[in-house]
Amino acid sequence: MKISVVSTLYYSAPHIHEFYTRVCAVIASLSIESYEIIFVNDGSPDNSLELAVAIAKENTHVTVVDLSRNFGHHKAMMTGLSYATGEMVYLIDSDLEEEPEWLVEFNTLLQTHQADVVYGIQHIRRGELKEQLSGALFYKVMDVISRSDYPRDVVTARLMTKRYVNALLQHHEREIFIVNLWHITGFKQVTCNVKKHSTSPSTYTMQKKISHVLNAVTSYETPLVWIFYTGCIISITAFICIIYLIFNWLIVKDTLTGWTSLIVSIWLVGGLIITVLGFIGIYLSLIYLEVKQRPLTIIRDVFRY
Repeated sequence: MKISVVSTLYYSAPHIHEFYTRVCAVIASLSIESYEIIFVNDGSPDNSLELAVAIAKENTHVTVVDLSRNFGHHKAMMTGLSYATGEMVYLIDSDLEEEPEWLVEFNTLLQTHQADVVYGIQHIRRGELKEQLSGALFYKVMDVISRSDYPRDVVTARLMTKRYVNALLQHHEREIFIVNLWHITGFKQVTCNVKKHSTSPSTYTMQKKISHVLNAVTSYETPLVWIFYTGCIISITAFICIIYLIFNWLIVKDTLTGWTSLIVSIWLVGGLIITVLGFIGIYLSLIYLEVKQRPLTIIRDVFRY
């Protein structure tokens, strides 16, 4: 059996050698016949590429895929998976927040349950209270949007069969929310409780987090349905108010003084209209990008010795 270990590089220089050493050690402990390690350099500003290439020169099992610029973590992972040739594929981040040694337990669970995927779930979410609350809110929203049992607090680390990876790569979206793709690809998936470590400050800026949230929400058609229902509710509410005002004018002979309520209503409806147009605009922009069929990533060079 051959296993492919896929990892991305972005500010990974302080961890890459230890990561490589631990990966090789855990593969040796499993007595795997053949292996390959695929590093995808996602435009890392440090010397991660040079260190990875040096490792590739020493070990012919190592391949380094150098992207022309930073395309983002999710796109870099999909690119790395497309280069994997093993019957089993172990996807993991190289920053050592996820332990390479999880492969042993993942492999045991995969064989025991005859599954196609084993992935890690954080038993206790890493980070400060603000990060934990925002994460809980995000997954609650995703549960409603996806109308399914959406996995919470997932980590990158996962062991997958080649047939699952091939199915995953059939998705050709240009704007990727990979957690959604992992979920909707299907197959039998098993979870494993893990503890994620904190080795360095997160490189996910607020802008990147907001971008991921938008990609997550627009991965489903449900928000467009919500817009329709919201319009219906507003229309019904307005109709009831009109009936009440007519009744009040004809029967009670008491008309409302002042226009505060009217102005508030105009602002409310105006805000809803702008929000709705914004949602539709986001969908149209995504359609525009998909129609262009730009490449997911651009590869500058591949180092294989």
